[in-house]
Amino acid sequence: MGEILVGACSWTDRALVSSGWYPPGRRDAEGRLRHYAERFPVVEVDATYYALPTERTSALWAQRTPERFVFDVKAFSLLTGHPTRPAVLPPGLPDDVRGPKALDEVWRRFADGIEPLRETGRLGSVLFQFPPWLRPGVRARAFLAQCAERTAGWPVCAEFRHPDWWRGAEQRRITTDLLRSHGFAAVAVDMEQSLASAIPPVTPVTCERLAVVRLHGRSRAWGSGSKEDRFRHEYTDAELAEWTPRVRELARRTEQVHVLFNNCCGDAAVRAAERMRALLDV
Repeated sequence: MGEILVGACSWTDRALVSSGWYPPGRRDAEGRLRHYAERFPVVEVDATYYALPTERTSALWAQRTPERFVFDVKAFSLLTGHPTRPAVLPPGLPDDVRGPKALDEVWRRFADGIEPLRETGRLGSVLFQFPPWLRPGVRARAFLAQCAERTAGWPVCAEFRHPDWWRGAEQRRITTDLLRSHGFAAVAVDMEQSLASAIPPVTPVTCERLAVVRLHGRSRAWGSGSKEDRFRHEYTDAELAEWTPRVRELARRTEQVHVLFNNCCGDAAVRAAERMRALLDV
């Protein structure tokens, strides 16, 4: 049976910081991370999607957490094909920021930024959350191959936002085989299933080392409302119980499972993570 690690998709989210979950005396940057790491063994770093990480910051994260604590780092937006604000790009890039020379530099800086986590054994995975317009096809396969080449030797997990990747038994097999060929762990998703854009809650195993589950909440405002509306959801025990046998089955087939709550509205994610740990008895 593999190890099951449960946590949240951020420890710095503004709604969490203002929720009162962090006690007095633990509300500065160091105190918040130490408080979080005393309660959970894993966290997702979402800040690295919005801005490139720095070596100094990654080194501080490693210093402020227990030895076995791990970080799942979200890949920078430019590296996954998402829009990226010019203000967060490093100075001196060519005008064509998606051209080969610019991408080489951005990849280099991203790799340097997470290196302290790799060196200390704290890098759980690098999450590539691909945009909803990335559909299965020749271009997508080429893009994934490029990502695999750039991330050789890294622990990588991949989350698709277009449902066609996992719709139908034949396409699921194709997607599973594609991720397995690159050594990428598949990300299983929980979200509101009434939406046309809903990703089916499938749990393929594509990497013996790792499986990842991200629970986004079940808001019907996903993709349309404000950030708070999109993630506003309080998981019930019944909803969490739907995932406990799935998580245990993943743990039987992999060395480690990361279960991460992304319903980051107030302290809903950390409370759901605490309840899930109790249900799984981990």
